[in-house]
Amino acid sequence: MTTGAPRPTYVLDDEVAVITLDDGKANAIGHEVLGSMNDGLDRALSDDARAVVIAGRDGRFSAGFDLATMSSGTTAMRELVARGGRFYMRLYGYPLPTVAACTGHALAGGAILLLALDHRVGTAAPCRIGLNEVAIGMGLPIFAVELARARLSSTHLEPATMAARLYDGAGAAAAGYLDRVVDPDDVIAEAMADARRLAELRTGAYVRTKQLVRQATIDHVLATLDDDIGTLSAPAPPSPTG
Repeated sequence: MTTGAPRPTYVLDDEVAVITLDDGKANAIGHEVLGSMNDGLDRALSDDARAVVIAGRDGRFSAGFDLATMSSGTTAMRELVARGGRFYMRLYGYPLPTVAACTGHALAGGAILLLALDHRVGTAAPCRIGLNEVAIGMGLPIFAVELARARLSSTHLEPATMAARLYDGAGAAAAGYLDRVVDPDDVIAEAMADARRLAELRTGAYVRTKQLVRQATIDHVLATLDDDIGTLSAPAPPSPTG
């Protein structure tokens, strides 16, 4: 995401905090976007929200980490991926119910964002969802593999990670990237309705149970993050012969 591009917006709708990604393009995740989303999570807590929705724009949820940063050198790539990993772990353990309004394509870091959210509503419109890193010559970091292991169906884990399989909305729901798929015009409204239902749960009980389910994964990822990111290499450009 280039400097000056629109950052994610934050709105409190009754008890639901809504963070919307809309840069007018692919909703790439760069340092500014991560900062804005972290600010939105902070603000939701200070506003006493009871649930959070992260939404994309029409046809796009997120294409993943900002390509310009990812291709600008190993150090810049590793810094962004490490910061992203910490954000995903914060989101995975966040002390409120979280809901995705997956309005379209969700690739690489965008698919990881889906895995880190509690409940995911996706579009029935044609789209591609999945971890395509291996297909472009980049190994997955530990945080992506552990989120996939936790959230994807066991029968889809290896195809989705090792074989970089991409899915349409229905396939993504079967694999575990999404919980349900609705008409594209209804994604935001349905995600908000689900967030409101989750907001009715006792927050303390929800958070305690989430922690018991997820904390071991979070602890493992954070303990290994720096060493793991230090082994990552950016994908090599295609050879002249393809």
